[in-house]
Amino acid sequence: MGRLFVVNLEGKIYSCTYCRTHLALCEDVVSKAFQSRHGKAYLFNKVVNVTVGEKEERHMLTGMHTVADIFCVGCGSVVGWKYETAHEKSQKYKEGKSVLERFKLFGPNGNHFWVGHGPHGAHVAGSDADEA
Repeated sequence: MGRLFVVNLEGKIYSCTYCRTHLALCEDVVSKAFQSRHGKAYLFNKVVNVTVGEKEERHMLTGMHTVADIFCVGCGSVVGWKYETAHEKSQKYKEGKSVLERFKLFGPNGNHFWVGHGPHGAHVAGSDADEA
């Protein structure tokens, strides 16, 4: 295994909830209107400090896509997924972009959304309005 180099971003950043490794800049957010199994998710033009898992076909809300889970290089947690191929013409804009799940992010203003460990995995959160 090679040496691990972690990129430290400057400015308003999103980082991993678990280890605070930098993942993305606010300016790289394409959309905050995405959904994951656990709630809100954001689409980014560029993310850093992640490794990409195996490609797989997934049926999502917008159709069939080839995606790969992405993992934080700091702690190994799955933090989202990367769109490799969109099978619908209207979804091609997603190709090469990554989605980070909101509850796995520490926001640029110190905001933290997380999924509780209770029986229902309740969302404990504030508002995204501060991060616009």
